[in-house]
Amino acid sequence: MTDDAPDILLVEDSPDDAGFFLNAVAETKLGARVQVARDGVAALAVIFGIGNPDNAMPILRPRLIVLDLKLPKVGGLEVLRRLKSNLHARSIPVVVFSSSHEKRDLVESYHLGVNSYLVKPLDFDEFRTVVRGLAQYWLQANHPPQP
Repeated sequence: MTDDAPDILLVEDSPDDAGFFLNAVAETKLGARVQVARDGVAALAVIFGIGNPDNAMPILRPRLIVLDLKLPKVGGLEVLRRLKSNLHARSIPVVVFSSSHEKRDLVESYHLGVNSYLVKPLDFDEFRTVVRGLAQYWLQANHPPQP
C-alpha cells in the first residue's frame, strides 16, 4: 500500500451517481480522497493489479470500498466475493451502496462478508445525507485493523 491510496474507492458505473457521491463527500469537509472505478474489472485491477486476485497482496488499500452491485464486466457480488475471500484484502471495509431492494442481493452480500448494505435513496437530499453519514462514520468514527 502506498501513502497516496485513496480514502474511498467508489465502484460505480453511473456517472450521475458517482458525481452526486463525490459532491456529498466533499461537503463533509473531511478532505477525503475518492477514486472511482467504473466497473468490476477496473475495481479489481485498482486493488490487485493485473492477474489473479485470489491470493494477491493488495497494491492499493483504501480505508473504505463503496460498491454498487449492478456493474458491467464483473458484477458487484463477484467483486465482493473476491475481496472477502482474499486473506490479504478481507479486512478492507466494504459497503454495498446499491439501488437493489432485492432480498437475495442483501442476503448474498452479507453471506459474502459485506460490512454494511445501503440502498441508494432516490431523493437527492436523502442521497446526500446518506453519503455524508457514510463518509463520516467510516472515515472518522470507525477504527479498522491495521494491515
